[in-house]
Amino acid sequence: MTGGPATPTTDRRAPAPGRAAHGTGPGMSTTARTAAPRAVAAPAALAPRARLLPSLAAVYRAQLSRARVARIPLLFVATFQSVGIMILMRGVVDGGSEAHAVVAGSSVLVVAFVALNLLAQYFGQLRAGGGLDHYATLPVPPAAVVLGAAGAYASFTVPGTLVTALVGCVLFQLPLAQLWVLVAVIPLAGAALSGLGAALGLLAPRPELATLLGQLGMSAALLLGVLPPDRLPALLVLARDLLPSTYGVEAFARTFAPHPDWAAVLVDLGVCAGVGVVSLTLATWAYRRAAVR
Repeated sequence: MTGGPATPTTDRRAPAPGRAAHGTGPGMSTTARTAAPRAVAAPAALAPRARLLPSLAAVYRAQLSRARVARIPLLFVATFQSVGIMILMRGVVDGGSEAHAVVAGSSVLVVAFVALNLLAQYFGQLRAGGGLDHYATLPVPPAAVVLGAAGAYASFTVPGTLVTALVGCVLFQLPLAQLWVLVAVIPLAGAALSGLGAALGLLAPRPELATLLGQLGMSAALLLGVLPPDRLPALLVLARDLLPSTYGVEAFARTFAPHPDWAAVLVDLGVCAGVGVVSLTLATWAYRRAAVR
């Protein structure tokens, strides 16, 4: 049977492999046909976090070099001050336990002058002058900044403390054989007083107040550390027990006895170490608090 003209048939064949089902006509642009999905770039890896010990060593060296240049005259002042106090007390105290307290207190006073007084001033000025912003941009843990500065200032007191102890032993005719205990007294008392000084400087709202607090702390170490405890009122004796440097003074003074009580010396040094840990932890917290403001 013959019919009308044949109708065109639609080509329903599947597209060839590798070609899209749509948009393959002659009017499609070459860019659209050859476009490929872009590869997403992986994020750049961050630098490893700075480790505590290398950062601590770097800050310690920098602070020690700075202290040697800027603080040597003040170290002479601290040493002469302590020697002068012993000379004055020589006319009042003859010997015995009172002489032990005077020599030990005057020696530790050098540590208090530098580690407590000067470090409080340093951190107060650092905070007021924007120096904390400089440390905040460095990959240095906050604990490294505090511990490095505290360790540098405590180490800076070694010559003055040794000279004061030697002069005191000669003045009061005390034995020199036990001066080796200063190897433990200086760093432990220095840690306790440095942590306290750093905390005072970082928590003080103004550098003038930080200087005032540092001076008051050094005066307390002078009054409560150098004067024999038997001559202090009961209220001042209680305040003396709260002062971090007291236990370093007591440990050093006990070694001048004919037969030192080494168990009591170790207890005093242990208390001094515990106070040092607490004060340095407080100073680290104060640094973090001041750095983010």
